[in-house]
Amino acid sequence: MSEGTRDRRGRGMRGPAFTVRPGQPRVPAHRTAGERFDALALGVMQELWERFPDELGDVQLGVEEVPLLPEGWSEDTVPLASFVPATARTPARLVLLRRPIEHRAQDRAELEALLLTVLVEQVAEVLGCSPEDVHPDYEAD
Repeated sequence: MSEGTRDRRGRGMRGPAFTVRPGQPRVPAHRTAGERFDALALGVMQELWERFPDELGDVQLGVEEVPLLPEGWSEDTVPLASFVPATARTPARLVLLRRPIEHRAQDRAELEALLLTVLVEQVAEVLGCSPEDVHPDYEAD
C-alpha cells in the first residue's frame, strides 16, 4: 500500500474502495447517506426542471442538514424544505432539509416518495398552481 493511502495512524482505508483513475488515490465504493440523498433529490428535481424549463430554469436546488429554527419556534413540526426567493445577487433556491426528511422515511422507496411530495409541493407553491398540475404521480398524504 502506498504512503498516500494511509491515514495518520498508519492504517489504510477501511471498507471496499475503487480507483477512479489510474494513478489517483482510491475512494470509498459506497456513497454516504448525504450523497445518496443528493442524488435522489437531484433526480426528482431534474424531472421538474424538464417539465417547467422557463419557470424553474434559474431556481437552484440546495440541501441543508437541519433547519435553523428561529428562537421561540412554536410549531409542532419541523419544516422539510424552504424556498428562498431570488435577490439582486443570488438566484432563487429551493432548499431541502435532509435530516428531517430522512427521519420520516423508513426505506429508500419511502424516501423517494417523500422527496417527490416535498419537491412537488414546493414547486407548486413557487409556480402558484396545484401539486397535481406539477406532477402526475403526486399523492397527498
